[in-house]
Amino acid sequence: MAAYVGLLGVGVQTYEPIAWAEELIEPAGAVDHPRLAFLYVVASWCFTTGRIEAAVGYSDAGQIVLGRSGEALPYGIEAWLGLAYLGIGQPERLAELCRAQLARRRDTHVLIRSWLVYALAVAGSGGEAMDSADGLIEAAEATGNPLLLAWALGAYGLAFREADPVGALNALGRGLVIAQDSGNRANESVLAHGLALLEAEHGGTVSAFDHLTLAIRNYHNAGDTTSIHIPLASLAALFDRLGRYEPAATIAGFALSPFSATAVPEISTAIAHLRDVLGNPAYESLARKGETMTTAEMVTYAYDQIDQARTELEHPS
Repeated sequence: MAAYVGLLGVGVQTYEPIAWAEELIEPAGAVDHPRLAFLYVVASWCFTTGRIEAAVGYSDAGQIVLGRSGEALPYGIEAWLGLAYLGIGQPERLAELCRAQLARRRDTHVLIRSWLVYALAVAGSGGEAMDSADGLIEAAEATGNPLLLAWALGAYGLAFREADPVGALNALGRGLVIAQDSGNRANESVLAHGLALLEAEHGGTVSAFDHLTLAIRNYHNAGDTTSIHIPLASLAALFDRLGRYEPAATIAGFALSPFSATAVPEISTAIAHLRDVLGNPAYESLARKGETMTTAEMVTYAYDQIDQARTELEHPS
């Protein structure tokens, strides 16, 4: 139950089973239980509640168990063992893990390939990410599995964000519909954020606000205090682009983390610009204000600022 309910819980962003898996790792390890590696995968999702160091420990240990057992986990979820590395700003380690698991399994599993593409794109290896995405969507379609197809479309959209923004938007939009139709909120959150990034870059500001709101709400409702930094970082960068400097600085103070700086490199550029236009003392004061907010306070603040910005865009004075 801890393994398979944990798998389902990840998809619907209900994280209680993570604790079940953590509690069972020691007794399962004592008897070398065949579900031990699976338990490590579920346990490693504790990064979502801010326990990133523990998640990295589970990731490292789970890979050792997989290497010893030679087991292939369902749906290619071995890839999830590397997500904790994103939390410490090391996407290249996720890419290395995906390559190692594909070699160990001796197949080309769609989920592992999707996360390889994602990791390469986030790590700045855009050309390699696009090469690795070749044929990925077709392979996902052949599985008939909406989870795998939505992830593949999301990875493709991220990989081709700069080279083919229209194709990337189409892929992300299609993936979002599939995720919503299949009730997969984890996919929905990632795809909504990906769409918001592209929309913000290409003039779809109101739609970007809508998709950022969706991602923020999903992560907040799930209690995911780690991943919520990503859409908030994108929101700060968007406010900076719109000239809404004070809310941009306030949100940036909360949102900046190794995870968000890796997933949203625009936040670093925005912070440098905010320091320039506001001055260091003003920026630091606003950023400290954001940094001291609770997640609930920041989410409320973000919603309010989005509403104000949307109103000004839709009804300019």
